[in-house]
Order: sequence, then C-alpha cells, then structure tokens
Amino acid sequence: MSVNVPLWVAGLTVLLIAVLLLVLWSLKRRRRPHLRITHMQDEGVLMQSMAGLTLGSMATGNAVRLLQNGRFFDELHADIARARATISLETFLAKEGEVTRRLAAALAQKARAGVGVRVMLDGMGGRKFGREPLRLMREAGCTVRQFHPIRLSNLGRLNNRTHRKIVVIDGRIGYVGGHCLADNWLGDGGDREHFRDISARVEGPVVAQLQSAFTDNWITEAGEVAVGEGLFPVIEPAGDTAAHVVYVSPAGNPSTIELLHYGAIEAARRRLLIQNPYFLPDGDARDALARAVGRGVEVRIMIPAATVTDSPIVQHASHHHYGSLLKDGVRIFEYQRSLLHQKVLVIDGQWAAVGSSNFDDRSFEINDEVALVVYDEALAGELETIFREDLEDCIEQRLDEWQRRPALHKLQDGVAFLFKEQL
Repeated sequence: MSVNVPLWVAGLTVLLIAVLLLVLWSLKRRRRPHLRITHMQDEGVLMQSMAGLTLGSMATGNAVRLLQNGRFFDELHADIARARATISLETFLAKEGEVTRRLAAALAQKARAGVGVRVMLDGMGGRKFGREPLRLMREAGCTVRQFHPIRLSNLGRLNNRTHRKIVVIDGRIGYVGGHCLADNWLGDGGDREHFRDISARVEGPVVAQLQSAFTDNWITEAGEVAVGEGLFPVIEPAGDTAAHVVYVSPAGNPSTIELLHYGAIEAARRRLLIQNPYFLPDGDARDALARAVGRGVEVRIMIPAATVTDSPIVQHASHHHYGSLLKDGVRIFEYQRSLLHQKVLVIDGQWAAVGSSNFDDRSFEINDEVALVVYDEALAGELETIFREDLEDCIEQRLDEWQRRPALHKLQDGVAFLFKEQL
C-alpha cells in the first residue's frame, strides 16, 4: 500500500526538522569567549579577585587537613559516628562493595538515632551503589535522591551529571575532593586496583559554602529547601586558613570552575603544579600555559599513564597535544603505579585547590563540579611535597622521544581527540 503525501507537507516537515536541529545546535554552541585573565600577578588582590571571579566569598578562620587514599574513609566514618543533627552527601561514582555497604550501615544507624541524613547519588554514576545498601538506608529513614535519573523526562539533561564529591556533617565539618564510593579507593594507592587520591577535611566558616553547594542540587531533585541550625549553624573560627568554595552548574560559559583553572595559570609567578587524571586543555588553556613558561614559571603536569588509567581513550585524547605543550616548555609526567585520580592545583607554594574537577571540557562545561581553594603556605607546601614524592613513580615525557612514537599511537591519539568534549 502506498501513501501519497502532499509536497507541501513533506516540505514543511523537512523545514521543521531543520529548524529543530538548528535550535539544538545553537543551544549546544553557546558563545565561548577566548579567555585571557589579566592582572593576576598582583599578590595584594589575588585572594579577593579569585573569590570574586568564581562567584564566591573569602572565609577566614578555617582548619584544613589533607586525606590521602583509604585514610579518607577512616576519618569520614569517625565524623559520621559523631554526627548529632545532619549528614549531607553528594557523589558521582558508587559501586557496591565494602565501601558502600559500610557507609550505608553507618548512615542507617545515624538515621535511626534521629540524624537527618540526605544522600544525593548521580543517576548514572551511582546506579551500582547496591540494592541492599540502598534498601537499608531508606528503611532506616535516610532520604536518598538521584541527580538526573535515567528516564524519558530527563532526556535533554542526561549528559549533565553531578561529578561533585561532598560530605557535610552537622553543617560544621566538610569533605571535598576526588574520592568516589568504590573499593578501588581503599588501601594506599599502591597498585592498579587501588587508586591514588586526595580529599580535604574542613572545619570553620567555609563549610557553609560546601553545604550551599550540596543544597544547590538537593533543592532541584528533592524539592526540599532544607534550612535550620543543623545545616547552616553559626560557625566559629577553627583555624587560620583563608578559603572559599567554587562550585558550578553548567548554566553559562565560561564556568566558575573553568575560571578557577585559568586564573591559577595566569596567577603563577614561579611554580605551577597540576595533578589531574583527565587532562584535555583547550587552545586557550594551552596558550595560557605557554605564557606562564614564557614569564619564567616552572609548569609541571602529572597525569596517569594510559597503562594504568580507567579510561585509556581519555589519555590518548590527551596525548594529542603533548607535542605542542612540550615544545612550549611544559613538563609532563606520567604516573605509572595506579590511576592518579587527585585533582590538585598548587600555585607558587602559596595557595592551592583540591576538588572534583577534571581539566577538560566536560568538567568545565557540562558536569556539576566543586573545588576548595585554600590560601595557606603550609598546606600548599604539603601538596608540593606529595607531588615530589609521586614523581618517584613517574616517567617524564621528552619531546624528541614523543615525536618518534609509533604511527598507530599517533592515530589512536588523533581519533580519541575527536570526542574530547564528551570524554
């Protein structure tokens, strides 16, 4: 049976499809300015400029401690055990195992004791948290929500994930960094099955900013505007560190997370250390790194080798611009022992950032991310020491050797780079 469609109907259908595709393209295209941040060399205004640039506010009187590898969970569980009012947790990746079962049991116990427990799992990364651990938490009274769960009504938002890793306890103690809820983050990062990572434990007024970052997504998915002394208490000073939180939902371009990274590069005067598992800088970032080297900054970047990463395609995409970075004088080190998952910036041994963000378009433009920026020479010095120790497990890439890599390797790099915006 044949169906005769009037020519004008067919033409109108084609036109409507074309208009729809144009609209979708324009939404995706968002105007992207070429970034070049100026006057970041002025130490007198650096702290306030960075806070204002990233839509934050400087908070003084904080105490910050770095937690590496499996020690993170030991400290977290000790604080959960002491919780009296509220626990807020948001994370991206969760896989059923020792970590999720132990955490679910601890949160369920606190919920039964009357603590208000709120858990936000990414609708994609958190799908494997485990049916039984989830049931245990919900039956105990924990409120569990998914961020952009996989369903038809979320079709236009499925590519936007929450990549944040936040825990706030009683509104007074906060955790932020790279740790996910999976057994690979246990141990001491000593082999390919146990990842290398850093998070920060925070006390002091800046914790309120971490609670705000959690509330940002909680309101959207849970419909609850949670307030009160248990979430936003009056916080007394706990130390001497000045800090602020940078968090972003992809509402515009450039994002605050992107501005943080560009600002750090432009602010560096002597040393810039970057540790990141997924390093895919765009042209503006590469130009900024080259300018930093040109003004005498020692720029060192550490990423995991393709042989130990959990996503070799990302590393191959990253390789695509190794040559230009090495020519510009940027030093690149590939960590060989395990997946180096920490997301760290250290600038001049004076200030630093620790958070959830990768150095790529997905983190800068698509995902919800969070970072803690600290202005503390002792803490920055500790991160520099960690960087130097990690160098013992690295191989430095040399330009002449890199240019002689096999043709197949170059082809893999080029093909992977085509998909860099979604990696």
